[in-house]
Amino acid sequence: MYQTRRNSILFLLLLLGVISLLVADISLGAVHIPLNAIFESLTGGKPTKETWEYIILNYRLPKAITAILVGMGLSISGLLMQTLFRNPLAGPYVLGLSSGSSLGVAFVILGAAYLPPFLGNFLISSYGIVIASFFGSLLVLLAVLLVSQKLRDTMAILIVGLMFGSFTSAFVGILSYFSTAEQLQKFTFWSLGNLGNLSWTSVSILAASVGLGLLLSISSIKPLNALLLGENYAKSLGLNYNKARLIIILATSILAGSITAFAGPIAFVGLAVPHITKLVFKTSNHGVLFWGTLFFGAIIMLFCDIVSQVPGTELTLPINAITSIIGAPIVVWLLVRKRNPML
Repeated sequence: MYQTRRNSILFLLLLLGVISLLVADISLGAVHIPLNAIFESLTGGKPTKETWEYIILNYRLPKAITAILVGMGLSISGLLMQTLFRNPLAGPYVLGLSSGSSLGVAFVILGAAYLPPFLGNFLISSYGIVIASFFGSLLVLLAVLLVSQKLRDTMAILIVGLMFGSFTSAFVGILSYFSTAEQLQKFTFWSLGNLGNLSWTSVSILAASVGLGLLLSISSIKPLNALLLGENYAKSLGLNYNKARLIIILATSILAGSITAFAGPIAFVGLAVPHITKLVFKTSNHGVLFWGTLFFGAIIMLFCDIVSQVPGTELTLPINAITSIIGAPIVVWLLVRKRNPML
């Protein structure tokens, strides 16, 4: 009873945190926008300045929604991978999906000069890069799924994913070696991650993809709880292990692959947020961890997005750098606090 009440209070606080940071993310930036102008724009009214309305509806709101989707999707995929492989260091990109996306984008950005001009110009556009990233991760996903059907050992799948990642990274290195400074700069900017510059159409596609991945994840909550004590225990409970593993891998691939395609490879979030959630909620029940991880993922990404904008200046920092700088010390502090009850 106490635990249920405590969880309810925590969920309420997390929901308020998401709403507060969403409003703050829309308000803060190079141009400060008052709260009343934000509420007027979001409720169909007309703010005092038309430029505020344009900034809110065409730039900051899509970016804030993207941050929420990225935080939720990567955090849940990290939780799935850590439970499936029973490895606290497993993250959303452990299957090599990020490397597959990087290879697709590298072929487009670093190899566009060798293609016909009309095709090269399309591929280096924002949609061309998204398509290349998606197909790169899709190819790795298909390879992992094919191998997973042949392997019974789950840890072997983890090793295969790491090998695919190393294999594709080698090709990216070769392409980089023969590329110009301008091409390398553009590829580097993509690899640093970016939550902005997405149209409402792109945000809608991303939301649909993340929603599908989350639905598959919800259907895996009971299997995940069964997997906590190992594969043999799960099978003794009547779990169809191969089917559950396939759904978990597919859900992770949809979440991580779609997010990488639209926002680039975002580091740290998928690895750390599940640990933060477990330390705060003090439970291993995925019925609780799933929703807690969703909220914490959204909160951390919104906060990192606010910091990356450097409010009050025109400077924008790489989101990847901010997620690691902010997140890593938080996890270390929580772990130390958990080990030492005097803190």
